[in-house]
Amino acid sequence: MDYSNLSVSDFIKESKKGNIDIDDFHSVFFSKAEEIQKRYNHFITISKKEAKDSIRKLGRKSTLSGLPISIKDNICTRGIQSTAGSKILENYIPPFDATSISYAKERGGIIVGKTVQDEFGFGTFSTNSAFGIPKNPIDPKRSCGGSSGGAGGFTKAIDMPHIALGESTGGSISCPASFCGVVGLTPTYGRVSRYGLIDYANSLDKIGPMAKTVKDTALMLSIISGNDPLDQTSIQQKAEDFTKYCGKDIKGMKIGIPKEYFKNIDKDIEKTVRSAISKLEALGAKTVDISLPTTDYAIPSYYIIATVEASTNLAKYCGMRYGAQDEIKGYFNEYFSKTRGKYLGEEAKRRIILGTYARMAGYRDQYYLKALKVRTLIIEDFKKAFKKVDVLAAPTMPIIAPKFTEIEKLTPVENYAMDNLTVGPNLAGIPMISVPCGTSQGMPVGLHLLGDHLKEGNIIQAADAFERM
Repeated sequence: MDYSNLSVSDFIKESKKGNIDIDDFHSVFFSKAEEIQKRYNHFITISKKEAKDSIRKLGRKSTLSGLPISIKDNICTRGIQSTAGSKILENYIPPFDATSISYAKERGGIIVGKTVQDEFGFGTFSTNSAFGIPKNPIDPKRSCGGSSGGAGGFTKAIDMPHIALGESTGGSISCPASFCGVVGLTPTYGRVSRYGLIDYANSLDKIGPMAKTVKDTALMLSIISGNDPLDQTSIQQKAEDFTKYCGKDIKGMKIGIPKEYFKNIDKDIEKTVRSAISKLEALGAKTVDISLPTTDYAIPSYYIIATVEASTNLAKYCGMRYGAQDEIKGYFNEYFSKTRGKYLGEEAKRRIILGTYARMAGYRDQYYLKALKVRTLIIEDFKKAFKKVDVLAAPTMPIIAPKFTEIEKLTPVENYAMDNLTVGPNLAGIPMISVPCGTSQGMPVGLHLLGDHLKEGNIIQAADAFERM
């Protein structure tokens, strides 16, 4: 049977009927995944043996019915190496599944591997991984985006039914979705349990799906969301089928256009996104000009808060209780410094130093507490906007996927500035979805739709309507 370009919904439908030989399907899938891996380096681990074990226990009537799922490497998977893209965790094999993984497996998902990412999520282009750089399948000389680069790249490259789980702190689902031309759905903070996630920044991290269609991401969000007593930041919520928002029209929906999100972006991207917004208007949506005055403060606020939280989270990787170990010699601090210096990458070290500096007693008020106050103002901006509109529409990224030769020339500050359209919504903890809306120089451009707190339905409805045009 030819499984190429079989949709996720058709796969599930036929699998439940017994019309698909799951062993044969996964044999073909892994053959293609291994070939893609040789060309593009999207995986840290391909878990063929573990997948076979799961297939033997598979219930055909389950929701996903054997659907392949790839997992970003900072989400713990029982019995499968989980490194978060860092050498310091190279030999870590979790004895448990993250809650999101448990939910996916219980509903018939088959874990096929762990995808490449920036170390601990520290990056925009997936060039900070200890396990090689993933290449964009559209143009291997260009980035997949980050930090969920392997997830975005593989989702684009594989021509069989598949959904990826990524994770976003400052835009790490939306960015690779935009660069690779796939759909990336970042849920409201707390919608999906963080239990089992190797943290970057606790108040910002969110697990979410990436797939070829809006409906596929909605399906996966329905499966992995829900309250979890193991995660104190998990929101009390009823189970919801987010696919019910697909197939609806958007007549009368109010869409806000934040003027600040169209500044300092590539002109071709602006043209492409404004054309996409015109198509939403043609579907009956009403557009309203909106201002988010604190937009310019999002980058400094985000990088102070995120690095402060990262520096505390990474403190435990000292080579004694957690992380790679060497022979213990000398004083403790000497050993810690040597071990962390050896096994952590340059960007991880930079963010630890920045975060430690910002939370020191002498600078805490000047930097960290001020950043928290700015975050509150950013949240208020979005609250005011959503009193007027249902959804906000903007470009996902200010540029198309850059070439690696271009990335090499960027300073760290220039690198951080690439996140200027995604960090604000992530600071606010609101849901967002990036959907392909055209191309520039042959590379994908993403339309970013932002929703109010717990209003994933609105952005799914708008994105699906656009996708079906």
